[in-house]
Amino acid sequence: MSTFHEKLAELRASIVSQGDRVYQLTLESVECYFDFDGDKAATIAARDDEIDRVDVEIERASIPLLALGPKDPYDIRSVLTIVKVNNELERIADCAVAIAEVVLREGRSTETIPKTFRVMANSVLGMLRDSVRALAKNNASTAQQVLLFDDTVADFKEKIVLDAQAKIASGAFSSTFAFRLLAVTKSLERIADHCTNMCEQVIYLESGRIVRHRPEGWSEPISPDA
Repeated sequence: MSTFHEKLAELRASIVSQGDRVYQLTLESVECYFDFDGDKAATIAARDDEIDRVDVEIERASIPLLALGPKDPYDIRSVLTIVKVNNELERIADCAVAIAEVVLREGRSTETIPKTFRVMANSVLGMLRDSVRALAKNNASTAQQVLLFDDTVADFKEKIVLDAQAKIASGAFSSTFAFRLLAVTKSLERIADHCTNMCEQVIYLESGRIVRHRPEGWSEPISPDA
């Protein structure tokens, strides 16, 4: 195995480990919101420091790989994919921290979290889990399945926003609880967007084709020259 491929294998292992780390952090941030667990929320920001450290390490390690002058298009795409996915994972971790900060800032509430929100949260966590799996296995098929959930998550968000507005008007929700719920909903929507970006990169890596989204929904990847 060449020096390039040895270093690429090490870098791939690092990015997959980072994906697992970010997934676990995000899972726990959502759990602490469901449980109004301030103690767990307080650990999220501290653990994000480790993700930031690894983020920088991966980016720094990627530059010398490209300097080795890989010629094979797949090898070049592999490095570029790691760099781009690394950025998406760091942003997902930031969203997880934002969710935990809502818990720390607002504390416990007597209002009940809507079932639609729980379904949305579970859907987004599933997208993140499968995005990391697609990355680990270079599986474009799994990546494509993740993309199919993007519109579903957007629909959940719209329903949650409309429901929160109605419940504020009726007095069922306090404004504090509703704003907190909508802030967490927005963070989850952003996580879903980052998952979509990750999966687009996996598809690009494996096919050399660019994934495009159209108003009617998912479309097959098309070549960059099309």
